[in-house]
Amino acid sequence: MTFEESLAYLLSLGHETLAIKLGLANTDTLLAALGNPQKHFPSVQIAGTNGKGSTAVMLDSICRAAGIRTGLFTSPHLISITERVSIDGQQISRDDFARLTSDVKTAAEELLKQRRLETLPTFFEHVTAIALRAFCEAKVEVAILETGLGGRLDSTTAAGAEIVAITPIAMDHEEYLGDTLARIAAEKAAIIRPEVTAVVAWQPPEALEVILKECERCRIEPRLIPDIMIFSKAFPQLGDHNSQILPQATEDGRICVALRTSHQHFESVCLGLRGRHQMINAMVAISLAEALRECGFEISGDAVKCGIETATHPGRLEFWEGPPRILFDGAHNPASARALRDFLDEFVKEPITMIFGAMRDKALSEMAATLFPKARAVILTEVDDPRAASVEALKGATPNECVQANVHQATSIKEALRIAREITVADGLICITGSLYLIGAVQEVLPHQSESAAN
Repeated sequence: MTFEESLAYLLSLGHETLAIKLGLANTDTLLAALGNPQKHFPSVQIAGTNGKGSTAVMLDSICRAAGIRTGLFTSPHLISITERVSIDGQQISRDDFARLTSDVKTAAEELLKQRRLETLPTFFEHVTAIALRAFCEAKVEVAILETGLGGRLDSTTAAGAEIVAITPIAMDHEEYLGDTLARIAAEKAAIIRPEVTAVVAWQPPEALEVILKECERCRIEPRLIPDIMIFSKAFPQLGDHNSQILPQATEDGRICVALRTSHQHFESVCLGLRGRHQMINAMVAISLAEALRECGFEISGDAVKCGIETATHPGRLEFWEGPPRILFDGAHNPASARALRDFLDEFVKEPITMIFGAMRDKALSEMAATLFPKARAVILTEVDDPRAASVEALKGATPNECVQANVHQATSIKEALRIAREITVADGLICITGSLYLIGAVQEVLPHQSESAAN
């Protein structure tokens, strides 16, 4: 099976978020047929609405700085599906991905033939199995798994992670997880089991109450991130974690903070990922690193500092130099849209042209109301995805106060980029947001457009 054939097979199983079949039975059966690769290494599982991917890459960066061989599983990808599976900081090769896909496909089809499965596992169940099999083959020392959707019935939960974390919870994927924060929190809190180490980020009270009840039921004491205090770099003597003094920041939005945990005090850490919201994710990652240290992994304070400062996460407040300068951010729900708006308000001084495309099941009006007023011009476009919101739907979500002359429509990504270049002022910035699928599509097209322009 070639890489192209493996990708075609996976896509034939149905779209990742339209052919969802929540539940662990298929994944458990498939992993057993593959020799239970997940039992050959300890795992850390990270769930939450926002920040779980950022937390995962920061923890991976910390572990690699400490010389620990890691397996990292994240989703979705931007351009290539191989981005989802990394071993010791390197994406899995196309050849290895194809070979492992063939192995998993053979196992799944045999289980179906034996009637041990009623249907073939889904796209995400296959990819989870591929990742775990890859980690086993590579003899990773620890796997870091970003939950795909929810937690209780997500296929990553079948790995049985010994250490788990829940990043901030907000409204998203209501059609699958529930229409209240409490219901969404219940789905995500289900990754907490007896005897695990659980790290819990700051949460809205409604969500925190559910998580704490689940911890109580499992008889574990969670590690609450509010217990890890932030100090201003300029005023490290202030030990009250309720202090309103803000940390310092670089001009491009990297936050420099002093951090204190139960075991360590870092006088100055400059986060590799941009935005003040990354402070919470950094604290979760550091707490997870401490949990790994307690399990016998050697992780020094220098490794923690180095890992946090060098972590990267494409598509999340990622700048490409211009002209014009481009900012990519996959803000895909109201909470992440507010984080992007806060970043733009504080760190972006240029006039903004915004290219916006999103999925139709998102809170489009709320996201648009947060982001569009910040832009000098907005270009609405449709992502090539069966879940994508049409340009008409995006236009309907546009706030009334937006001047219609400043709202443009594009029938394709290429047209959106052409319009953006035409209308962006010389000292302006193009901000591309609304969906990671949009980010991936634009980043795939842009290098080719640049080559064409050069020729």
